[in-house]
Amino acid sequence: MQLAYDMSPSEVREFLDWNREQWGISFGENEQVFARPEWKKNYNIAMDAQPQLVTQASSGIPAYLSFFTDPDILRVLQAPNKAAQLFGEKQKGDWIDSTLIFPVVEQTYEISSYGDYNNNGRAGINMNFPERQPYLYQTICEYGEFEIARAGLAKIGFVAEQKQAAINGLNKFGNLAYFQGVAGLANYGIKNDPALNPAIAPIPKAAGGVSWLNGTAPNATANEIFEDVQQLVNQLIAQSDGNIDIESRFMLAMSPRSQGALTATNTFNVNVMALLKQNYKNMEIGTAIQYGAITPQNPQGNAAGEMVQLWCPDAEGQDSGYCSFNAKLMAGPVIRELSSYKQKFSQGVSGFIMRQPFAMGTLVGV
Repeated sequence: MQLAYDMSPSEVREFLDWNREQWGISFGENEQVFARPEWKKNYNIAMDAQPQLVTQASSGIPAYLSFFTDPDILRVLQAPNKAAQLFGEKQKGDWIDSTLIFPVVEQTYEISSYGDYNNNGRAGINMNFPERQPYLYQTICEYGEFEIARAGLAKIGFVAEQKQAAINGLNKFGNLAYFQGVAGLANYGIKNDPALNPAIAPIPKAAGGVSWLNGTAPNATANEIFEDVQQLVNQLIAQSDGNIDIESRFMLAMSPRSQGALTATNTFNVNVMALLKQNYKNMEIGTAIQYGAITPQNPQGNAAGEMVQLWCPDAEGQDSGYCSFNAKLMAGPVIRELSSYKQKFSQGVSGFIMRQPFAMGTLVGV
């Protein structure tokens, strides 16, 4: 039986009924699906779904596609370089110089009674030529094309970061040499110049010991801490024979930890810093970790404990001393190899040039 265009409605219904009966076909939304009984007995109806997956089961996209890399790079902080800031810095000599000579002239005189025919009395000078030996040091940047490209995937400028590391490393060593000099050379630091006067000890504290702090708790009163600094000022005045007085310019250098003790307040609600400013109007306070006690975190500290130094930068119009270098950041040519590059960076340091040793006082053990 076939469906024709000229069928009447009754013939169409008869056609549909015949197809349902013969083939199990359903038309319409509410029709019941059925098949001939012999089909149900001998055949299975085909299905589109496969019995199992060919690929591995997945719950979504690869995880790395949802990762975010922060373009704001966090750089590990290191202790700041403070020597040049506290004591000043000057270039003396050039990188080719092996020895620096600093002439010193001391005036001498002999006074005699006047007489028209007297030939007594003499004025003269005594000359010394102390020497310092600069130290040249270097580091090398190396970077390959592959590692540059790989670091670029993480938005890191590999070459720029490595050059910055080289510069920071050179400056860190120079700063250390300003404080401690270079062993084996006539190259001394702020803390160990052989011309320094002997260090003095802090006064005993009512709470016991001589230190300003016991851990993080105060161990000294505001007046006791002030008296320790007062000792240093009086030492400089005494050993300078009047070239330094309480009106002179001072730099009081200590560790950040010791600086915290200067907030100690006395019974009149006046702290140590206020006492210092009130009595020594031209005194500045600076900090550097090299004045702290030696610890695993601070290997550049002092074995004897916390140190404080008082420095008068000038006396009678002359520099008392300064940090000195003979070469600052010399960059060599970039050397190209097969698929990598090299570049040398170098500097030279002469340590601390102590011109007037009487201008420095040291307090150890606070």
